[in-house]
Amino acid sequence: MKKVLFLGFSLLIFHNLYAPPNCNFYNSDKNCYESCQLALQAIRYYQGSWQSQEYFDKSIDLCDFAYSYMEKGVPYLKRGDFIKWKALIDKAVELDPNEYLGYRGWCRLQFLRDYDGAISDIEQLLELNQYDIGYNQNGDYHLEIALALCYKEKGEKEKAEQLILKKLHENNYHLGFYDYYHLGIIQFELGKYEEAIESFQQQIEVNDYLAETYYFLAMTYKAISDIENYQVNLDKAISYYEEGKYRTDTYCRPVDKVYFDEIKNEKTAY
Repeated sequence: MKKVLFLGFSLLIFHNLYAPPNCNFYNSDKNCYESCQLALQAIRYYQGSWQSQEYFDKSIDLCDFAYSYMEKGVPYLKRGDFIKWKALIDKAVELDPNEYLGYRGWCRLQFLRDYDGAISDIEQLLELNQYDIGYNQNGDYHLEIALALCYKEKGEKEKAEQLILKKLHENNYHLGFYDYYHLGIIQFELGKYEEAIESFQQQIEVNDYLAETYYFLAMTYKAISDIENYQVNLDKAISYYEEGKYRTDTYCRPVDKVYFDEIKNEKTAY
């Protein structure tokens, strides 16, 4: 039941993040209302198509509509044209920082590995927002967990661990898909092997769909010379990978991604 509720909540987050704008908010400004209507026309077409981009251009010509700048930039981001994307998302953030700072920060982490830029955006959002700053656009990471990952990747692992633990202990916090997975890796890299084992076991309880979890659990057992559990979990990692149970992303290598060859090489080398 816990897993079902967790997955259901995550799907709800995903839906909310991609909801189109409510044009009724702009009734008092004729141009911005029409701009919003044009943006709704744009998203009826295939993302990045000339029709979609043309409607966003018309929307922007009528009113500096932050949503249109953001959406117009998404195809450039996905195609790797980061210069064009950055100009558009920067304008969206300028117009509506509370809405788009977190999105820009996540993209800086996910696509650009711009950890300092991502930290700046997310920490600015924390200063602006006295409530929960929310999740990334896919709904699988809370932005404060993303902040912790930035510090981890910069080598500030103790700070990253503290940030994740603080978030996990907050009342009413809804777990992301990979929170305990990343926490376990940080603890493994810090040499906190017992804590790492506990975190990986928590990850399995919450989301038992990752070959990578078993790989890192195996490596943790190896570090403490528990060879039996090392071999059991390494075999399970291989089995999960063969069943298609592993992390994937259409556009980027996820943070802490492990590939099948790495797991197989570990099995062969030992």
